[in-house]
Amino acid sequence: MDLSAFHFLRPWFLLGVALAIALWAAGRGQRAGFGRNSGIATGLLPYLVVHTAGTRGPRPLDMVAAMLALGSVAAAGPAWQRDEPEFLDNVAPLVVAVDLSATMNATDVPPSRLEAAKHTVRDLAARRAGARTGLIAYAGSSHLVLPPTDDRELLDLFVQALSTDLIDRDGRDVPGVIDLTAQVLAAERAGGTLLLMTDGAPAPEQVRQRAQAADNLQTLVMAVGNTEAQGGIDEPALRALARAADAPLGSLTGTPDDLDWITLHAQQHFESVQDADAGPAHWKDAGYWLCWPLALLALLTLRRGWRVAWQACVFAGVFLFTVPPEARADGLADVFLTPDQQGRLAFERGEYSAAAGHFQDPYWKGRAAYSAGDYAAALTAFSQQTTAEAYFYVGNTQVRLRRYDAALGAYDRALALRPGWEPALVNRGIVTRLLAAMSQEQQGDQADPPDQTIADKTAKAGELSKVQVQQAASEDIWLRTLTLSPARFLRSKFAVQDAERQP
Repeated sequence: MDLSAFHFLRPWFLLGVALAIALWAAGRGQRAGFGRNSGIATGLLPYLVVHTAGTRGPRPLDMVAAMLALGSVAAAGPAWQRDEPEFLDNVAPLVVAVDLSATMNATDVPPSRLEAAKHTVRDLAARRAGARTGLIAYAGSSHLVLPPTDDRELLDLFVQALSTDLIDRDGRDVPGVIDLTAQVLAAERAGGTLLLMTDGAPAPEQVRQRAQAADNLQTLVMAVGNTEAQGGIDEPALRALARAADAPLGSLTGTPDDLDWITLHAQQHFESVQDADAGPAHWKDAGYWLCWPLALLALLTLRRGWRVAWQACVFAGVFLFTVPPEARADGLADVFLTPDQQGRLAFERGEYSAAAGHFQDPYWKGRAAYSAGDYAAALTAFSQQTTAEAYFYVGNTQVRLRRYDAALGAYDRALALRPGWEPALVNRGIVTRLLAAMSQEQQGDQADPPDQTIADKTAKAGELSKVQVQQAASEDIWLRTLTLSPARFLRSKFAVQDAERQP
């Protein structure tokens, strides 16, 4: 519980607490003044008062005042935890842009600047397990390698393939990186962060303009290199880049401090953006938890003479506060909660497999199965619905299953039902560019002269792909080629994108 965030959603109900105190004080004062106003001598009064059952311990007035006060607190809506929108990952989205300029081959940071940067990206993905991390490569042009994903193995595959010969254009297209990151994070909730890992910087004027135009996008600059070594990094240029992008500037040290610095800035920015947009409707009302002590008080008032069974209260308190919620019998949960409600509780706790087993609603069952990595079950659940959201997640699931043509068809159906829907447009564009780049690579492999094919270490794998082109589905061939040669895939993809950008 974060006490610094504790507040009441409807604080005016707390006036009921003051009313309860006033009633209790008035009643107690009247009882205390009974002897003084009766005209009976004070010394004789104790012997004349008959103590019947219920005159010791809490009295009806005490119980009524306690129930009124506790009910007022519950109605006021105590809150300390945000009620995030559906399926929002409460972790900061991050896009890492790695500079692939030739200077990144320098060895002042062993084994090289680029290898040190790649090692940091892999460690960062491991530190941010469960969070989505994207990857951009840039030199004279900027290219999306991988949109934000929580698939560490896929990210590691592409990180290992990065090299300084993937992009033919010289330079450092930082403005293009900022624009590309803003486009990639357009489907995300505000609060994304761009991490630039570089050893140099372009002219700051265009960087400043692009950074100011990117709303809610924080930029971090991490210098990769040694300022004291011969041919070291240009520190003044990097400082100018950081000022132009209004970005914190750090230096790669190869220690866990690098990861702490990145994750801390990313999460703080994410939380600050959420705080700026937060309101009473975005907080979870925890007042319903007070219904249990209210029910207990109401139960005690039904006892003869209003006496409190203290032993039973102690036993009930120990039972309620020591038995974890998971220990409840399923039958008891079925009495108070519907299967979908039980599934939602499990989903919010991150127990996605259990949630998929509880949900009866096909959409929620599909989302839980998708989050659990059971993509076959997710596809079955989503296919039962004909809404734009269902088709959208059918497309996402087909991408996970490497069925890219089927994914495009699902995105088209979602856009037919909801024209211009940005998440579907963004995802469809990513899959379309991926298929185009893979197709271009296949055509390039077939057009290679024999002498180049012999010199290529992956020639045998390339011949295998050519033989099977006529026998297997196209998406299977593309997947096989991508697995065998991710570096060749990226080189071809970047070349195609650079050619498309030529005027």
